[in-house]
Amino acid sequence: MTDHSFTLANAQLRARPDGTLWWPDERLLCVSDLHLGKSERIARRGGTLLPPYETRETLWRLDEAVSATAPATVICLGDSFDDLGAALAVSDETRTTLARLQAGRDWVWIEGNHDPGPVDLGGRHLREFKMHALAFRHIAAVTVPDGEGEISGHYHPKAAIRGAGRRPCFLSNAARLILPAFGAYTGGMSARDPVLADLMGPEALAILTGKRAFPVPVAACAIR
Repeated sequence: MTDHSFTLANAQLRARPDGTLWWPDERLLCVSDLHLGKSERIARRGGTLLPPYETRETLWRLDEAVSATAPATVICLGDSFDDLGAALAVSDETRTTLARLQAGRDWVWIEGNHDPGPVDLGGRHLREFKMHALAFRHIAAVTVPDGEGEISGHYHPKAAIRGAGRRPCFLSNAARLILPAFGAYTGGMSARDPVLADLMGPEALAILTGKRAFPVPVAACAIR
């Protein structure tokens, strides 16, 4: 198996090598920080021109994850669009792809700090989503109540170990899981950044993405 299986708040979860989270018992797929329209937003604001295919690539990878898991519920954990302009500039191709992916399933857009709020693209738009003892939100809360678990995104964690390049990773401890950014061209924050160290504590695991989901203590990751 290439997934990394673990338990959070009594839920049996799988961190997948593609950066998505799978909850088999609930047929729930979770993905964070798609940042659709990033290249368009950078060009619009006079920044460096990037190949204008990042939205297509991100949605292609999301389509692969949905096809592999056949979820009943999909949660997009915020920053699904890079800004309001990117959401308003959604192409017919993107709109059609999203409609196809949403068909027959509960699709939840979680509000993010980049997100424009509810847009006319189907699904439900929520500040956070709760199922059983798990809370799904964009930015990690200061504390997690005893007996509960939290799943969030926002920080785009990345990690590197000896012999391997820096890559997106999940961060996991006994109460939290932070997902990597799923969108193409997204940057990232070191898993050993003080902000993440304060949230996750000294016993945190980094679950590196790639050919397989590979868990390693954050303390063993490179400082970069």
